[in-house]
Amino acid sequence: MRELLVDGLSKSFGTLNLFADVSFRVAKGERAGLVGANGAGKTTLMRCILGEEEPETGTVKRDAEDSIGYVEQQASLGTGTLHDEFRGAFSDIFRLGEKKKALEKEIGRGGADEERLAEYGRIVERFEHLEGYDVESRIRRVAFGLGFTDDDLAGSVAHLSGGQKTRVCLAKALLREPDFLFLDEPTNHLDIRMIEWLEDFLRGYRGGVLLISHDRFFLDRVATKIIGLENQTATVYAGNYSYYQKVRDERRAALESAYEKQQEKIRETEEYIRRYKAGIKAKQARGRQSRLDRMERIVLPPEKARFNYFAFHPPGECAERVVEIEDAAAAFGDHTVFSHLSMLVRRGDGVAVVGANGEGKTTLLRMIVGELEPAAGSVKLGSRVKIGYFSQQHEGLHKERTVLEEILYEFGTDEETARGYLGAFLFRGDEVERVIGELSGGEQSRLAFLKLMLTGANFLVLDEPTNHLDIPAKEAVEEALMAFPGTFLVVSHDRYFLDKVANVTLELEHGKLARYDGNYLYYREKKSAEEAAEVAEAAPVQAAKESKREQPNPKKETPAEKEKRIAPPPGVSEEKRQEMLQRAEAELAMAEAELKMLEREMNDPELQQDPEKSRRIAEEYAEKEKEIEQRYEKWGELL
Repeated sequence: MRELLVDGLSKSFGTLNLFADVSFRVAKGERAGLVGANGAGKTTLMRCILGEEEPETGTVKRDAEDSIGYVEQQASLGTGTLHDEFRGAFSDIFRLGEKKKALEKEIGRGGADEERLAEYGRIVERFEHLEGYDVESRIRRVAFGLGFTDDDLAGSVAHLSGGQKTRVCLAKALLREPDFLFLDEPTNHLDIRMIEWLEDFLRGYRGGVLLISHDRFFLDRVATKIIGLENQTATVYAGNYSYYQKVRDERRAALESAYEKQQEKIRETEEYIRRYKAGIKAKQARGRQSRLDRMERIVLPPEKARFNYFAFHPPGECAERVVEIEDAAAAFGDHTVFSHLSMLVRRGDGVAVVGANGEGKTTLLRMIVGELEPAAGSVKLGSRVKIGYFSQQHEGLHKERTVLEEILYEFGTDEETARGYLGAFLFRGDEVERVIGELSGGEQSRLAFLKLMLTGANFLVLDEPTNHLDIPAKEAVEEALMAFPGTFLVVSHDRYFLDKVANVTLELEHGKLARYDGNYLYYREKKSAEEAAEVAEAAPVQAAKESKREQPNPKKETPAEKEKRIAPPPGVSEEKRQEMLQRAEAELAMAEAELKMLEREMNDPELQQDPEKSRRIAEEYAEKEKEIEQRYEKWGELL
């Protein structure tokens, strides 16, 4: 079958129907994005497909031998080192490797009969099929891609943060490259560089992928189809997120047009029936009533709430230079986060701050709002600047109040106005009577952002404002910021969000701040151009080094010199020589595994469409071949 087939799944909890008659398929090589508002049942649907929850109706079919990888939002790990945790993903391969080694020793002693030799052949074939020689290379490739270092690999997983544990679970699922990969919010806790690495990894993935995500940029780059879970049913769209959004809106417009035409027809028919039901045309009126009763009525799905910024009072004016940082430094103990950092934010700017985790983005924000003093330099706010700060912890919410009470008590509005504000941020009907402490993280984020907009601040400082928000909530926040006439500075890993709201992008990297006067895509284009220019500039220097390295040695090596060069250091025992030989063999196996990985990348049709990447991989392949040749020479000398 070579595909995952979902047919007629339904699930409810008591009187709450989550979804009904959900059907779709995911073939090998397809990457399906499962989207929908929080509470629509996406995670429950995924768990039903995996067999972890029982649906009321429906079936899930796939080949029995297909392997499954699953990354859920809550991470659970052991207590060993990170390297041990990753190696645990290959426990069956390591057991096979140990059996292979034991048989090799037995064969080396001459004690193996034909049956044992045949068994050895089967084990070697299975070991190679599972790419056992590539294990360490695959571990390092995925670990480094997700931001882990050699020190992290040697350290205990018990000391990892929640975000790091999520990345470990993601890495373990990716390492085995299963036939079908299930990912629930895989970009949570990843910075932009790691998300881009994951995108590239998944785009070259040979298995089928079903992923839940609210990251629209990620869905645009990865998904080949979108499954929209909305109004208790699922609709499949053959394209990425932007295609899904376009077709969904077109379908909605067509449905609304058909609905209006039908409603007009109904009104005309009802008027005819009313006028003639008791007159000479009563028979015709009864006929029309009969047809009206049989008519299948078009039902419009609930329209999503739209944001209306103009209900708010505009913030007060402030100076042209909103915040100015000169030669600032931040440090915690002996650790310097950044130094000699300068920046200027002007009135009306929408500034995005991007950079890898740990570069100091949140530290920079806390310095601007006055929570941290700079270790050196200065931070100056302009005249009449009123700051509104959105932190990830939402400390300003009163957890014992209801949503409605929070707005009424904090801002002194009447109930109708308060409900209008709350409706703009998707709190409708009875939802405004819920206690804040019982809200989800995303719902608390929405409420905190609404409060921020109502403070009258003219300079908003926002730390990951879209975390935990579903797509409709993100759209509400985007529209609010795009309509905001003041100034804002935002840290976020949501590239779609940044691309839409920002007109200035600041990159914080290696303690330095670079300014790009445009949105996120503009920044990426300029950054790529800069990197390409650096490569072009370095190419002649590298070519000269290569040319020098490849020059033949004019002096012929004598047998005595060669013997001296290849001999182990004086005093090295036979045991030590064997250890050096084993290490050389391990390094050789690693290099060959890396060569095989490069070969797979070279044969990837998608990569072949990119001449620059193809050239780079070809160069790496040639380099690796030279390295292997040198390692074989070293191995032969030790042997």
